[in-house]
Amino acid sequence: MTRRGAVRLPRVALLLLCAAYVLPGLFGRDPWRNADLVSYGLMASMAEGRSSWWAPMLGGVPADTALLPHWLGAGAVWLLGPLLGGPAAARVPFALLLVGTLVLVWYASFHLARTEAAQPVAFAFGGEADPVDYARAMADATLLALIATLGLLQLGHETTPELAQLCAAAGVLWALAAAPYRVQGVRSALLIALPALAASGAPAMALAIGLGGTLVCALSGYEQVRRLVPWVVGATALGVAAGALGGTWAWRVATGWNMAEAGSIARQWAWFLWPAWPAALWTLWRWRRHWQHRHVSVPLVLVLTALGANLAMRGSDRALMLALPGLAVLAAFALPTLRRSATAAIDWLSMCFFTVSAITIWVVYSAVQTGVPAKPAANVAKLAPSFVASFSLIDLLPALLATVAWLWLVRWRTGRHRDAVWKSMVLPAGGVVLAWLLLMTLWRPLLDHARSARPWAEAVAPHLAGSQCVAAPGLNPALVAALEVHGGWRVQAGLDDGRCDARLVVLRQQPREAAAPAAPAGWALVATLRRPTDRAELTAVWRRPAPR
Repeated sequence: MTRRGAVRLPRVALLLLCAAYVLPGLFGRDPWRNADLVSYGLMASMAEGRSSWWAPMLGGVPADTALLPHWLGAGAVWLLGPLLGGPAAARVPFALLLVGTLVLVWYASFHLARTEAAQPVAFAFGGEADPVDYARAMADATLLALIATLGLLQLGHETTPELAQLCAAAGVLWALAAAPYRVQGVRSALLIALPALAASGAPAMALAIGLGGTLVCALSGYEQVRRLVPWVVGATALGVAAGALGGTWAWRVATGWNMAEAGSIARQWAWFLWPAWPAALWTLWRWRRHWQHRHVSVPLVLVLTALGANLAMRGSDRALMLALPGLAVLAAFALPTLRRSATAAIDWLSMCFFTVSAITIWVVYSAVQTGVPAKPAANVAKLAPSFVASFSLIDLLPALLATVAWLWLVRWRTGRHRDAVWKSMVLPAGGVVLAWLLLMTLWRPLLDHARSARPWAEAVAPHLAGSQCVAAPGLNPALVAALEVHGGWRVQAGLDDGRCDARLVVLRQQPREAAAPAAPAGWALVATLRRPTDRAELTAVWRRPAPR
């Protein structure tokens, strides 16, 4: 590795890339179904006093969920809701958690790259990379690899407990990575991160990561790292206690495996972990005799724990998300050893895929706004018949700037810029950021119409006029949250106690089937309707007949 190869990514460019990844979608949209809407419904319920902060409920039914992440969102709604609106206010702390994840992963990679085993060999006549410059360049590559992973794109922008788990896991990664250099900070980070991971809904993963971290520290060649073992054990014990106090221990291990599910999980890993997983496998192969080195063993603790949880839960993508920080670190350490043909393949695949994606987004946007081309416009009208397009210059300008920046980035990368170690991750990360920004500007109104439950709540609102309470026994929690958040009704989702004068049920029923289910005794059917973007979903509304 030469000094030219260890050049760092310009800080302004790196900060702009991170801002373009974090900020789009933060404002101007509703919570999306399903987990995002359920989480926000609980936060709004607590912030507005409709539910206890210690025992949150949705529709009068106790919620089996982690308290800590919902406290963050509810506190933000209570504090910032009058200024920003409830959904945007709830996203603020989770956006900060995403920022914290990016920062922690950068510093974790920086410390791991500083270890002697991870440093490149010195040249006979000088000119090799400076150790700190090399570590900084590797940290830049890690951050780009993390942003480029497809699995983080949507889940990283939701207001769900898994984002708090991700930030806590990144905190553990930093603590284990920085152990030879930061004594007091590492101890504090462990005592916070592992209990936070357990309190955010992943106590078993906190226990597994703690045990793995204990083993890595015990076998370390650094004396100060071996002294950290009691602290890791203590933090793990605190995590177990936090999970017990928060009520997050639950049996989620699935049974009844079959080959079809194994194939589905393999496909999930292939796209969710892309493009980090091929590079991470190359790192493990190149260092196959030296897995005990810190830059391999530390991130591998997180990766193996998350992959094991994903398998135990039969393909849970939210468990798999916790593998991304460690996988990004492993992927970065493959870059100095990749052949030019491999880096060229990554560049061309990223350039073609994201350029075609951007063109598709722009073509559909043009069709929605002008009707040209006609075929995409007809497809949108068929899939979302009640959607009414509106032009927004505030959405158009960032999309234009992002597209121009992408064209410049492609031109820069296809030029003679072959030295920087992070060069192969520039186009994958930039392409993901471009796609997300275009979706959250040009397609945001259309996606909001399709993925938000507000149109459904507005459609049933005329038939629930005058009702303060709606009985909806067994209704999907996301739709319960939609009725409470978008309609303002008090929903009784448990057993009907007879106090509500309206009743609602949602069935999965094809349009050609019977139009309405039989009315329960004592109720009269007033309306049946279908969600415009899901014709297989039938909603029936009943009211109690007025006394004669």
